[in-house]
Amino acid sequence: MQATALASVSGFATTALAQDGENNQIELLGRTSGWIGSSPDDIADERNPTLELVEGEEYTLIWENEDGAGHNFVIEDEEGEENFVETDVVSGTGETQEVEFTAEEGMAEYYCAPHPQSMRGDIELVDDANGEEEDVEDEPDFIIGDGPTVGLETVADGLNAPIDLQFAEEETDRRFIVDQTGQVYVHGEDGLEEEPFLDIEDRMVELEGDFDERGLLGLAFHPNFEENGRFYARYSAPGEEPEYGAPGAEVPEVVDHLDTLAQFETADDDNTEADPDSEEILLEIPQPQFNHNAGPIAFGPDDCLYVSTGDGGGAGDSDEGHVDDWYPEIEGGNGQDTEHNLLGGILRLDVDDDGDEERNYGIPDDNPLVDSEENLPEYWAWGLRNPWGMSFENGELLAADVGQALFEIINHVEEGGNYGWNVWEGTHCFDPETPEEPPEDCPDSVSDDLPEPRAGEPLLGPVIEYPQEVDMGRYGDEANGDDENGDEEDAERGAETDNGERDRIGTAIIGGTMYEAGEIDDLENAYVFGDWSWDGEGPGRMFIAHPPDGWPNGENGLDDEDDAALDDENDNGVEDDDDEVENGTDDDAADDENGEDFEPVDPEGEDADDENETDENGTDEDGLEQYHPPDEVDLWDIEELTVEGDGEVAGDGMMEQLVYAFGRDADGEVYVLTSDTPTIEGEGFVSRIVPADDEGVDDEGVDDEEEVVDEDDDEMDDEEDDVEVDDDIEDDEDEPNGEDVVNGDEDEDEDEGN
Repeated sequence: MQATALASVSGFATTALAQDGENNQIELLGRTSGWIGSSPDDIADERNPTLELVEGEEYTLIWENEDGAGHNFVIEDEEGEENFVETDVVSGTGETQEVEFTAEEGMAEYYCAPHPQSMRGDIELVDDANGEEEDVEDEPDFIIGDGPTVGLETVADGLNAPIDLQFAEEETDRRFIVDQTGQVYVHGEDGLEEEPFLDIEDRMVELEGDFDERGLLGLAFHPNFEENGRFYARYSAPGEEPEYGAPGAEVPEVVDHLDTLAQFETADDDNTEADPDSEEILLEIPQPQFNHNAGPIAFGPDDCLYVSTGDGGGAGDSDEGHVDDWYPEIEGGNGQDTEHNLLGGILRLDVDDDGDEERNYGIPDDNPLVDSEENLPEYWAWGLRNPWGMSFENGELLAADVGQALFEIINHVEEGGNYGWNVWEGTHCFDPETPEEPPEDCPDSVSDDLPEPRAGEPLLGPVIEYPQEVDMGRYGDEANGDDENGDEEDAERGAETDNGERDRIGTAIIGGTMYEAGEIDDLENAYVFGDWSWDGEGPGRMFIAHPPDGWPNGENGLDDEDDAALDDENDNGVEDDDDEVENGTDDDAADDENGEDFEPVDPEGEDADDENETDENGTDEDGLEQYHPPDEVDLWDIEELTVEGDGEVAGDGMMEQLVYAFGRDADGEVYVLTSDTPTIEGEGFVSRIVPADDEGVDDEGVDDEEEVVDEDDDEMDDEEDDVEVDDDIEDDEDEPNGEDVVNGDEDEDEDEGN
């Protein structure tokens, strides 16, 4: 079942019981990423804990500055119009400040004025000093569960904004780290090499220092790299008119830059460094806005190169450079268009084919639109907003898609799949005019008026989804049995928390990869991914998701006990329903997960147009479940990782930096790429996920006191209750809603943001 993670490990604030009237002292640690509870024991190690106070009681609050940044302590009312307490800013590391106050009616929140989003918690007034959290009559279903504890071992630093990690099929033990500023660095047995493997900064647009989504965004090595030395890069180049554009693709009136796919070769037979002069540009895609560039590229099990593209930027897929599509009820958009441009989808190219007079690449004969005169044959799938992170797992493609304002998703991408944007945002309808208010109804298939083969194609749902805030859509109170906004099934998916409108989960999903290193049992065969920042300012988060039993077409490593549990309960904590299927499609996947016999999946099921009839449960004669709309798909179970580190990248069970990417090496080890700022001028790190104990973390990683999860910690975790939903949660206009980040847009009128 999905469950909201406990605050001590995830940042969801939990409640501190009212203090004893004889010893009303509260102690906090202040750091930019949040207030950390220190005393009493009820709030120890919790981020932004809720303080229960007795009206009329006097309190002493002492806080210590942990990071040297400027902080102060403020108590305000619910509307933010009155400050009951406001102290001077203290900026010295180790400095303490003592605050004495009397709890009074109207106190609602405490925060730090210089960092009001990340350092903010709730105040709750109770009747007496023995106040306790109310019992929950029925155990609720939760969005994100409490996951295992892992350690992070820093393997590389000194980067700017690391956004990709790849490895080549070769005997040499090394990893290639992509820095957004235009460099590719090699990390080998001796650490990070000082000189870059490739530097193309001078070929890119000039990046904005405060925030930019352009840059060097993707890297992939040819399957025969060890023999041919060929690799591919995706970057943002200056220009308005593409010289290497796709035949038939239109150029928008406004062009910010050219999304460029280029082939390079190495300078020597040992493949020790790249030859920048070997560049051959394969494809240029005019990008109307600076954002929503996507970037990830990857070779599939069929040796074709898969290229992700964003919807063109702006917001809502309805800005300048966005065409009209088949759905006239809303504006936009490029995500649904496959005739005029290559934006908002996944392309599939044959880079071993030299192409023809019009293209520097080949079009695979089995691409879904290859026989259509009206559509661009490069497309493999479409209906995407801003793919950020994709990987092939057991022969199947998983791709994250950053949400607009409400929901973050990961899709199981299949041949000819339409993933709904901008008609849907995940499992919810979408309208660019009201991005924070999903429409009640929207189509679940494309208009029959479109030319074949797209006429009537189904819109597919994700395999992973979570809301940016816990009370959004089907996950919030408005969906819990409300006849107007949700049904009984929606109520079962509802999230619960008692933390009011500050309960954010994230702002921009970061796609990841399966863990296959064999060192952490709880992570084996789990999909590791994350979120860029939990509130648009503070640090990111790390999650795992568990595929359903047998995904995609074989065993997933679960034992008999796990299998039995999954038989009784599906991944959302809801009883199995034949009307819910993963991704809304059949999963008739390949026989050989290594790709030799790789066959694409038909979105409507194999031979859907033949005589295969379905029974009353939507199952055909072969036992395959048929298509269901995006809001009826079966979502994977999500848990949040407790992360132990040295205090720089992670500490006290939480991330301390923004999460930019994940990567996996040849040994199945998974790495997380982070930065201390949302800019391209930050301090970037690459860390390996290791067991959270002495054996897995070296002296430069986690301190002994922080790396071991002792019995006391386990007991504390066992005693903490999962948090519940407050029925009168309202949206907070001051809270960032996916602002100017790798994924979300706060304001449609602003040019920034994903």
